[in-house]
Amino acid sequence: MSKGELIIPQDFPVLQNDTFLKAARGEEGHHVPVWCMRQAGRYLPEFREFRAGKDFFETCRSPEACCELTLQPLRRFAFDAAIIFSDILVVPQAMGMDVQMVAGKGPTFPEPLKEPEDLQRLRSKVDVDKELGYVFRAITLTRHKIQGKVPLIGFTGAPWTLMSYMIEGGGSSTHSKAKRWLYQHPEASHMLLKMLTDVIVEYLLGQVAAGAQALQVFESHAGILGPLQFQEFSLPYLDDIARRVKERFKETQQEVPMIVFAKDAHYALEALSQSHYQVVGLDWTIDPRSARDRTAGKVSVQGNMDPCALYAPKECISDTVRTMLEGFGTRGYIANLGHGLYPDMDPEHVGAFVEAVHRHSKLMIKQK
Repeated sequence: MSKGELIIPQDFPVLQNDTFLKAARGEEGHHVPVWCMRQAGRYLPEFREFRAGKDFFETCRSPEACCELTLQPLRRFAFDAAIIFSDILVVPQAMGMDVQMVAGKGPTFPEPLKEPEDLQRLRSKVDVDKELGYVFRAITLTRHKIQGKVPLIGFTGAPWTLMSYMIEGGGSSTHSKAKRWLYQHPEASHMLLKMLTDVIVEYLLGQVAAGAQALQVFESHAGILGPLQFQEFSLPYLDDIARRVKERFKETQQEVPMIVFAKDAHYALEALSQSHYQVVGLDWTIDPRSARDRTAGKVSVQGNMDPCALYAPKECISDTVRTMLEGFGTRGYIANLGHGLYPDMDPEHVGAFVEAVHRHSKLMIKQK
């Protein structure tokens, strides 16, 4: 197969490990599947070497680079899923905003949205194939190169999370500028959230057409909202995204599980479990048994070990994993961290986490 043929989304290799997809459907395999958010990242020396001296978003726009970075952790660890290397802020870029990755500061918008009139600067209609086709090509190339080893996950940021970045101009501890919009400009806020939702739906559908076998929606800033604001400015759009994407799946008779990860939204577990997502991702501040009780078997769950537990000795990591598995059970469960891997983490401890999930879950399933 030539390089040109590798970016055609057809004739993909047969999937060899479907434990992740089984768990997303609420089933039980011969072990609990495991992957990590930010598993392609700076904690790996090969990632740092590959990325050295290269602009972050230029890397995101290179299908070959994204494919290589997606595959790197699979060469080290027995992960049961891969997630395409990209960034949630490619969506605001596609809508016409300038986003730069500034060393020591992170993502920065030189001209953030300040007043409702600034919405006129955004593209009202986005041609996702034109603006985000590089992500689709990266997904297709990676599906071929992964050779059916594990499923490939596509993703997006959720509307509220993207909105907060677009108004704050970057990261923020309070998100007060974005929340000011919710209180002072609710109509304009809903207008922006709807614009983002429309782009995200097409973006996710494009990822599936390109070869993504599951989708995750990151509502990373959910915890900044209280229950009432989440109910008004986040949940309806999260639900709308999943509903519209699923409707299109029905037309093509595709089954693509969708995961929602609303960090720190403890108050919304029941609502999220009644949405159109098959899997609810959990951060580390939620007790596993409580999460199971509150989701009442309506969805599979994913998570939720404290990322900082990976700083512990390996035998402690194993004990923490066993306790987590006992809390969640082995059916309809995907092991993960409660947030992404941090740059200073030891790859060997990541390997110990993955190995412990497989070893303990196999034993638990065998003992049933």
